Amino acid sequence: MDIHALTPALAVSAQILPEQVETLRQAGFCSIICNRPDGEAGDQPLFADIERTARALGMSAHYLPAESGKVTDEQGAAFGALLDRLPKPVLAYCRSGMRSTTMWALSQADRLPLPQIVDTARKAGFNMQGVVRRIANHGRTPLDVAEAEHAVLIIGGGAAGIATAASLLARAPELDIAIVDPADVHYYQPGWTLVGGGVFDAARTAHTMASVIPRGVKWIKAAVAAFEPERNAVILDGCRVVRYGHLVVCPGLKLDWHAIEGLSDTLGSNGVTSNYLYHLAPYTWQLVRTLRAGQAIFTQPPAPIKCAGAPQKAMYLSADHWKRGGLLEKVRVDFCSAAPALFGVPDYVPALMEYVNAYGIGLHLGHTLTAVDGPARRATFTRLNADGGKETVTRAFDLLHVVPPQVAPDFVRVSPLADAAGWIDVDPATLRHRQWANIHALGDAINTTNAKTAAAARKQAPVVAHNVLAALGKRAGVARYDGYGACPLTVERGKIVLAEFNYGGKLAPSFPSWLIDGTRPSRLAWLLKERILPPLYWRGMLKGREWLAKPTLADA
Repeated sequence: MDIHALTPALAVSAQILPEQVETLRQAGFCSIICNRPDGEAGDQPLFADIERTARALGMSAHYLPAESGKVTDEQGAAFGALLDRLPKPVLAYCRSGMRSTTMWALSQADRLPLPQIVDTARKAGFNMQGVVRRIANHGRTPLDVAEAEHAVLIIGGGAAGIATAASLLARAPELDIAIVDPADVHYYQPGWTLVGGGVFDAARTAHTMASVIPRGVKWIKAAVAAFEPERNAVILDGCRVVRYGHLVVCPGLKLDWHAIEGLSDTLGSNGVTSNYLYHLAPYTWQLVRTLRAGQAIFTQPPAPIKCAGAPQKAMYLSADHWKRGGLLEKVRVDFCSAAPALFGVPDYVPALMEYVNAYGIGLHLGHTLTAVDGPARRATFTRLNADGGKETVTRAFDLLHVVPPQVAPDFVRVSPLADAAGWIDVDPATLRHRQWANIHALGDAINTTNAKTAAAARKQAPVVAHNVLAALGKRAGVARYDGYGACPLTVERGKIVLAEFNYGGKLAPSFPSWLIDGTRPSRLAWLLKERILPPLYWRGMLKGREWLAKPTLADA
């Protein structure tokens, strides 16, 4: 743990883990304050996990979340009041410690001289100059002072952001590029299904962020608070300002765990798990291995979600394990999906239904998970009836695999870049923002109708790279994205239904049917998923090598 002392009574840190709470107690901490909202990242334990552990050790634990870069004066006051009354010393944490330090700085604005606040934070490793300017400017961030300016600024260091930076540099090695992302680790999230199925070790899916950012690209290790597109500026946490010539936005999705009543209180315990969290995918495999009989339920929320086939993948791999162990007759498997169909592209449904029937899976479409009672092992669903009405259904479980509802990040949904539904508003072919010509976007947070998968980002990145350079006068023509997405559906250990399709559900196979027929289960597709795609991701896509991803160009 990287702990920074601000005062004898308060220290701040980056995200802590439940297993680290006992160490904090041994170090003398009496109270914990969480300033990070649940669901910001796939490697983030929920506050309920921290709280359970802390209370068992006799420590106080309090939840005072704030959006990154958007700490309010009211939250600063609440933090100060909490700090006054809690047993001390107190550890406050968020993603990096910046939000917690900002809350402390705001809480001390009328107690300490501003230079003392700045100096105290600086000694702890945090730059509060932007916060002080905000205090002096009566709560508003002044935009006339920029920390930096770059020709191309990329928001997000996930698959889409790193691939776009690499594709830009492959075409224009001299280009001034910066990536904004607060995370220390970059994850190969498509591998988490295989972690939950006992095929991959979780560590195989994680590399340091520093190791994947292309050489020559500046890394701004910070979170975004707001966009000011009319001023070509982005406000970061700590009230810092960065300007740009062209902006590329690809921040991923927010996992909305609190949208399901009771879920955050029990996730990671009582047989409730999710492959959508890095630290819980191994728990999925633990539950699958130890379940000898009983009820297993796998859920899927309303669209859109990242990799809409992932909820089924977890189910099929689990059922295959129980089948191989002679336990499938003793384990009842149900798939409760909010979708009206098993899969959004009809051509792949027959092959999937063969596995649903072979495993004896109970298929319940139009079922949305709304509440979980972990200790009682009960899950509540809202079911759509044939007449359009709704009713509540409660099911018992021994294992519950949950996929949460997913939305664009908060700083996107409330920004000028978003459409009425909260997604970044882009042209579906060029991926350029509909209002601002110097802004492009790709990945999971855009309002296009393609599947939200890493395969889609692999195709989108070269399109955005070309079109940004065309806007800079460094390339001719316009690149167009056709909506390609891919979903390798792991229907059993050793076989995959390789779904590939464009906008409108039109099939878009990458291989001839005699090699891989995507509408049928294939061993070769499994080898592609297990052996070829991971190194292709790390050494190809993230390095600007556009195998089967060269963009289609048209006249401007």
